[in-house]
Amino acid sequence: MRTLLFISAFVIALTSTVQAQKAEYFGAKITEKGAMNPADFIKSMEGKDEITAKLEARIITCCKKKGCWMDLDLENGESMKVRFKDYEFFVPKDADGRTAVVEGVAKIETVDVETLRHYAEDAGKSEEEIAAITEPQRSYSFEAVGVIIK
Repeated sequence: MRTLLFISAFVIALTSTVQAQKAEYFGAKITEKGAMNPADFIKSMEGKDEITAKLEARIITCCKKKGCWMDLDLENGESMKVRFKDYEFFVPKDADGRTAVVEGVAKIETVDVETLRHYAEDAGKSEEEIAAITEPQRSYSFEAVGVIIK
């Protein structure tokens, strides 16, 4: 009986490890090597409007309609909208909470109210939440050529 319990626990642990290690690739084939953490990314952006970068961060949410964008947690109370170069690829709509490695161009931009409302609608926000968006927002944005989701 103890042997059976041990084998069961081992199989469950092995299955969990294999599933956790499975990465999905989208767009250009990129690697994780050289990816910055959010703090280093923010430091790299200081005094610049645009940089080429590779970043690893947690996905807060992504487009629930077709996976055409995602928001990454910059771990400083801010997030960054990630879109995909020329809409050549999308990510899974259920990727929330997973970790992503993105490679491409990061910018600081001002997003108009209409676009912010569009993103809120894509994210499944309520009509009240969408209507509450009344001012443009200056924020980080990222155009990814490749994405790894872990």
